[in-house]
Amino acid sequence: MLRESANAAGFFVDRHAAGAAADKPAFIEGGEAGRSISYRELGKATGRMADLYRRHGIGREDRAAMIVLDTIDFPIIFWGSLKAGVVPAPLNTLLSTELYAFILRDSRAKVLFVSKALLPTVEPVLKDMPFLKAVFIVGGDGSEGYLDFQAELDRSQTSDETLDVSGDETAFWLYSSGSTGQPKGVRHVHSSLKATYNTYAAQVLGIREDDTVFSAAKLFFAYGLGNGMTFPMGAGATAVLFAGRPVPGDLLAVAERTRPTIFYGVPTLYAAMVQTMNGAKPSGFEKLRQCVSAGEALPEEVGKRWHQTTGVDILDGVGSTEMLHIFLSNAPGAVAYGTSGFAVPGYELRLVDEAGAEVGVGEVGELLVKGPSAADGYWNQRDKSRATFEGYWTRTGDKYERRADGRLVYCGRTDDMFKVSGIWVSPFEIEQALITHPDVLEAAVIAQKDETGLEKPKAFVVVKTQPVPAGFNDVLKEHVKDKVGKWKYPRWIEIVDELPKTATGKIQRFKLRQQEVA
Repeated sequence: MLRESANAAGFFVDRHAAGAAADKPAFIEGGEAGRSISYRELGKATGRMADLYRRHGIGREDRAAMIVLDTIDFPIIFWGSLKAGVVPAPLNTLLSTELYAFILRDSRAKVLFVSKALLPTVEPVLKDMPFLKAVFIVGGDGSEGYLDFQAELDRSQTSDETLDVSGDETAFWLYSSGSTGQPKGVRHVHSSLKATYNTYAAQVLGIREDDTVFSAAKLFFAYGLGNGMTFPMGAGATAVLFAGRPVPGDLLAVAERTRPTIFYGVPTLYAAMVQTMNGAKPSGFEKLRQCVSAGEALPEEVGKRWHQTTGVDILDGVGSTEMLHIFLSNAPGAVAYGTSGFAVPGYELRLVDEAGAEVGVGEVGELLVKGPSAADGYWNQRDKSRATFEGYWTRTGDKYERRADGRLVYCGRTDDMFKVSGIWVSPFEIEQALITHPDVLEAAVIAQKDETGLEKPKAFVVVKTQPVPAGFNDVLKEHVKDKVGKWKYPRWIEIVDELPKTATGKIQRFKLRQQEVA
């Protein structure tokens, strides 16, 4: 009996291209004049990628860097690469020229796909990339001086063959968001994609074939890749893609046009959308049945206000680039805002102290996770791989507290935590207290040394309206004292226009610390 190929494209693309969902839209672009592509058309288009690669000298296990916006070209390139045995590496579309240069050299990518709008950022370094054989412009018109992706795809021969691979074979790379430093290449295998679908998507989210999903989180990072591509494709559902910036007004306009049943965002975005909606459920959310948040812990106040406005709960979850998607989550009908919930079925969790011993109820420990979607390691980062991947267990770098009911409560990143009067302080707990004030939109907290050299909390706050009234800082200090305790209040408060964040919406507290040192 022949072994069924473990190529993830077989499950996510070929199965539907030849099945009952063949003629339904797999992807629709959410813009006013957006395109769409059916599962059958996606199967044919991805079948052309092997010939495209062959004609340009790109072979099995070569890396294909993708600086591609969320258009239907993205799934064609990604799944077509997997079918051909080429390893796609989707990159953050908001990086600097210098970071693109670093990643292209680090990955030794032999081919680059880049959306026309993003070409000016990366073009200055392309001549200095010795491994790069071909550059394809996505959405171009042939005048850019590089290969026209659509024209090259159209002249390629299609094939129904999908390369036979092992489930343990590297399928794609993702680069970590760099919330604590230089991005790292994270290598994922074919079996991990189906694993995240079978666990979180099927058993927690409950995604269905009749769903229309819309992820504000982009496809280039792990959370968005599952939300907007593998989860809907696993179920044979339809995904809405949006190439623009995820700002509330534009996202609500897309929702009005497409009527999603599932919406994915990040805490920062949910907070901004709640403010924009101003207590009124927007048009386009009539069919909405599930909402999901990840990337950073969801503040309790934001979750409650979203539910009051839309009537739909947000399932706050925890995932990572290293684990590919969510492994700790609240569940439908059992949401407890202010907590991250329980382990997703198929995953095991531990909370350990600095010595590796399990911590008890009410104590803070680092979160370790064991599950089927763990990465194969970092590219050319042996020491960091050893420090993160410990046998079957993966260190998350997040600190959590376990409640008596078993739910986990986020405390902060390992390198964000600090002690006041000998007791651990969670920046996130203070931040949550701050944003419960009606005039506060966002907050970030770091440790700052006082005149005696002892660490105390300092808060950076984004307010909803200007000007800030006299005595506002003192009002916030008293507010925090009432919410989380008199010793945890921020000794200093700085009003800022915005907080430094990664493209995935994570607050970069390390940049605030660097700023204070400078």
